[in-house]
Amino acid sequence: MQNDIYIKYIYMETMVLEQKVKQLPFEARREVSDYLDILLHKYSNHKSEVKPYAGCMKGTVTWMSDDFNEPLDDFKDYM
Repeated sequence: MQNDIYIKYIYMETMVLEQKVKQLPFEARREVSDYLDILLHKYSNHKSEVKPYAGCMKGTVTWMSDDFNEPLDDFKDYM
């Protein structure tokens, strides 16, 4: 019996949330959706399914200084 009351309470909360969201303008609904995605990720029990691997960041560095591989002046005494 107590489980039925809990289910009804959750259903009513869902209906109230739905009514509130329907009153919002479109842009605000998108913000609510984004926030819900954040909360779902935060409270999910599973780890990220995509794991980093060697080379996964390839192509993300779009600019690098021409003298990147040159020795630093700070280390002249050690070379």
